[in-house]
Amino acid sequence: MQDLSNRKKMLEVKNLKQYFNVGTKNEVRAVDDVSFDIYEGETLGLVGESGCGKTTTGRAIIRLYDPTSGEIFFDGTEIHTLHDRKEQLAFRKDMQMIFQDPYASLNPRMKVRDIIAEGLKIHNLVSNEKEVDERVAELLDLVGLNKDHSSRYPHEFSGGQRQRIGIARALAVKPKLIIADEPISALDVSIQAQVVNLLMELQQKQKLTFLFIAHDLSMVKYISNRIGVMYFGKLVELAPAEDVYNKPLHPYTESLLSAIPLPDPEYERNRTRFTYVPREENGEEEKMREIVPGHFVYCRESDIPKLQAKFAKY
Repeated sequence: MQDLSNRKKMLEVKNLKQYFNVGTKNEVRAVDDVSFDIYEGETLGLVGESGCGKTTTGRAIIRLYDPTSGEIFFDGTEIHTLHDRKEQLAFRKDMQMIFQDPYASLNPRMKVRDIIAEGLKIHNLVSNEKEVDERVAELLDLVGLNKDHSSRYPHEFSGGQRQRIGIARALAVKPKLIIADEPISALDVSIQAQVVNLLMELQQKQKLTFLFIAHDLSMVKYISNRIGVMYFGKLVELAPAEDVYNKPLHPYTESLLSAIPLPDPEYERNRTRFTYVPREENGEEEKMREIVPGHFVYCRESDIPKLQAKFAKY
């Protein structure tokens, strides 16, 4: 487990709520009272099945949505107090997003050079077209593409290459935090590992911090220092990656892990799939509680002793 105690908090999310159709019978609580921190230089993985609120969480953090309530502190500043255009530009520069769909996230009418250079020009990071060309060539090389690709259009590239262009665009303004929203789910399996390895390599070179959103638990374990598990808008478990995989405490986490196939015929024949069934309310408050240092579970206070015993048995 990576020691994060001596690192500063890059992002603090406190009691974030994102509701849609508020006050109607169709009210959707996409994100319901979620809190977590991300430390400088780490990768926090956020996992859960489709519709659990992962992407909505990421979009609320980067201000693509206005949260219903809650606080989001980025590098010590509450982001919803940023009203001045200059402050908002600085925030946009320091936090970038890699989108899920590499086909929809790139403007088909813009050349790769212009796609990558757009952020450089908005934030006045280049002073002339020669600097633009040099910086674009440098970024393309950084993500494993040829500088000659800058004159092409997105439709001339494969899915993996397009995602690399999206990564180059995010890196162009030298951000501190990148939200990667399922960046590999639309790619072929053979390309997924290449993109993840690229992100990890760039993290080391550029000293980046990541919020990595995905539903592929195996890949999240590979890239993340800590993992948060979401279920129906709630964060139900948050712990170091090794603990989530080897010492899961919430039954929903166990259910997700039981669904992971392994390339072992004997294991697959005997694998038992667990189905998570939420228990009925009994009036006792459920919230995120620290079971052992650094390992949080959404539970009742009366659950703590048996969860600690369960952790000790692993």
